[in-house]
This record gives sequence, structure tokens and C-alpha cells, in this order.
Amino acid sequence: MKICILNGSPKAGKSTSELLIEYLMTFIKGNDVVIYNVCKTDLSKVQFSQIQSSEVLIFAFPLYVDSINSHLLRFLIKLENMGFSNKNITVYCMINNGFYEGWQNHVAADIMKNWCKAVGLTYGQTLGIGAGEMLPFFKDVPLGYGPNKNIGIALQELSHNILSLDQGDDLFTSPNWPRLLWKIASSFIFWYPKAKKNGLKRKNLYSPHSQI
Repeated sequence: MKICILNGSPKAGKSTSELLIEYLMTFIKGNDVVIYNVCKTDLSKVQFSQIQSSEVLIFAFPLYVDSINSHLLRFLIKLENMGFSNKNITVYCMINNGFYEGWQNHVAADIMKNWCKAVGLTYGQTLGIGAGEMLPFFKDVPLGYGPNKNIGIALQELSHNILSLDQGDDLFTSPNWPRLLWKIASSFIFWYPKAKKNGLKRKNLYSPHSQI
């Protein structure tokens, strides 16, 4: 099966989207898979041709203000303007966000459904994952175990539908980690250090007038 995975993360370094792609690859290995980061590189005509001739397109990207980031939006518009002569393509998505709840990704999933309808492709399924910034800290934990239990189960279902070209209800899940502990850990490991790096104090994060 010819599969094209499109990494829609605008991050310059490692990203959660890239990690999710690595996880997915363990389930779909043995197929003809190409991976492009559409936010970092201007794709060639040959690469666009590969995208448009695939049987499966998989978009992996982070949630930005309950939507998709501008880099990926421009790419989707470009694909729509170019058109798809091959309509026998099924689209799947993996979306991660910084909220704890995976269902926060449902608006972005609906956007991708509408895009599929606009370009005439089949929408397969979206896997929406919450607490995305935590996932790299658990990357050494096997999928299906501990904090990665729910994510492993969801990826297994998504990959099954991909390989069989089936459609399914959108899947929304979060790591197997108590929400309270996630809130504490994310504050001390991610948000507080990030605020300090940008010259802010902790109290600025809770101010309605803070500009972050």
C-alpha cells in the first residue's frame, strides 16, 4: 500500500507530531511509506505528485487555537488549488494538543473532514490525543502500557483502519495519567520554565492581561 505521511508541525526541532508518526510506523511497516514535513520544506513537483498518487494520506499536526496552524493551512489550500485527479485516496489524521482532554481536537478534525469534502477525498478517521507535551517524557514506555496504554490501543485501531482503508468514528484519548498530576507536572516541567525563558514570572501566566 502506498502511504504518504504529512507532518504538519511547525516546530524546528523534535515535535510530538514526529513522535506520533514514529509510533504509527511500528504498526504500518512493510508498506510503501514516504514522510514529508510540509511546514519546514517547500515540496517539489515530484513530491506533490507522490502525494496525489497515494492510496492513503495521513496528517499529523498539533492543535493551534482549536484549529490548524497557518503553515499547514497554506499547504492544504495549495493542494486544494492543484486538485486531485486521483480521488481514490483515504485521509486519516493524528492531532495532539496541550489540553488534557483529547476531545479538544474535535474542531480541527471537523476542519479536515470539510477539506476532504472540498477536494473530493474520503475522510477515514482522526485520532485526537490530549496532553501532547507529556508524550515525549513517556517515549521510553512501550505503547499499550502504563501512561501509554490508551494511546497504544487507539493507535492500533487507527492503523487497522488505515491498512484496511476503512472509515471509523473519531478517537479521542489522553495518557493514562491523573489529570491533577498532569496539571502539576506540566506547570513545573513545561509552562514555568517556558515563562522564565521568555522573561515572565509565574504570576504572569495567570494574569488575564498577560501576552504570551
